[in-house]
Amino acid sequence: MMKTQFHALPFGAIALAVALFADGATTVAAENPTLKDVFKDHFMVGTAINRSIATGSAGFRRSLEFVEKDIALTKDQFNQITAENDMKWQLIHPREGADGYDFKPADAFVDFGVSNQMYLVGHTLVWHSQTPNWVFAGTNPPPASVGGVPGARPGRGVYTGPRASRDELLERMRDHIHTVVGRYKGRVKVWDVVNEAIADGAGTNILRESLWLQIIGPDFIARAFEYAHKADPDAILRYNDYGLENPVKRQKLITLIRSFKEQGVPVMAVGSQAHINVSTSFETMDQALTDMATLGLPIHITELDINTAASGQRGTGADIGANASLTEGGLISDADRKLADAYAGIFRAFIKHRDAVKVITFWGVNDAVSWRRSGSPLLFDGNNQPKPAFDAVLGVLTEPDFK
Repeated sequence: MMKTQFHALPFGAIALAVALFADGATTVAAENPTLKDVFKDHFMVGTAINRSIATGSAGFRRSLEFVEKDIALTKDQFNQITAENDMKWQLIHPREGADGYDFKPADAFVDFGVSNQMYLVGHTLVWHSQTPNWVFAGTNPPPASVGGVPGARPGRGVYTGPRASRDELLERMRDHIHTVVGRYKGRVKVWDVVNEAIADGAGTNILRESLWLQIIGPDFIARAFEYAHKADPDAILRYNDYGLENPVKRQKLITLIRSFKEQGVPVMAVGSQAHINVSTSFETMDQALTDMATLGLPIHITELDINTAASGQRGTGADIGANASLTEGGLISDADRKLADAYAGIFRAFIKHRDAVKVITFWGVNDAVSWRRSGSPLLFDGNNQPKPAFDAVLGVLTEPDFK
């Protein structure tokens, strides 16, 4: 297999070569450099962790021995963590009422991060997916058509029964946000307040036809941010979405966030998930970041992975069911090299835009625990060994443009 210059050197050799350039001084990284140290003068580097890592228990297809290695890798490489699932409404608040919360997994996540001096991100407060049916249930009859579109069909798992009123749903949203954000006030530093509310496709609708939109109206996003800001005035509140490498969806984001800024809605950062594939180029990411930077808000790359599955090269979405099929059918030819080249390209873009990009979060510690595991999308394999893409990412800082 032909190697590019970014991963022709073995791990130990490239480790010695990586240099950091800050305040005009040059320092050489340790023999075994870590992502968090190499990029400390540019942005935080984090990862999403599952419950097994947070609690130190076997699970998620991993024995206790492997989980312990996953934990060691997390502590070694990353200075920021996101709970992959345990702060989503379905898991943290599965039943109605004040006694319907299950805080134990989320508490374990927060305790893990605090004890290891990591920067904590809460994911997510308001989302159309992974929200239990009771949240939307009420006594109002559902409309004759789904989403106001005659003949439309509900999505998989979407609640279709009698609905709550606008006031009922706003009250549930407020209570949930105040309870969850308030519980972790001062420890969780960033919240994904609203997740994936922008409509896909080239239509004129900016917002997705979710139950939040249908029951409350378009101001549900602003209300969610207002509730979160009141619950923790010091937390960074961000809007998070996928597919922002697509110019059409990115323009919808820009229109939405500008309207919030005009209204004084406390949106403080933009989260770009960056579930991308190996064909995503430096130029594509550079343009996306250039456009988003015009909003004047910090940019957080929130769920980074690069799909190398042959069937997934057109998909940048975040739907779990869709990605199951897009990570099957084998890897693309010469997958390691192409993954390394792709990661090098997008990290060049991240570094170019380091004044705006403040956080890079990989969506998983290694390939084995990734939701796209069949697409081998991360920097470490299932044995927690660095892949050529790891060397490629570190090697970007030794390129002339970044010295």
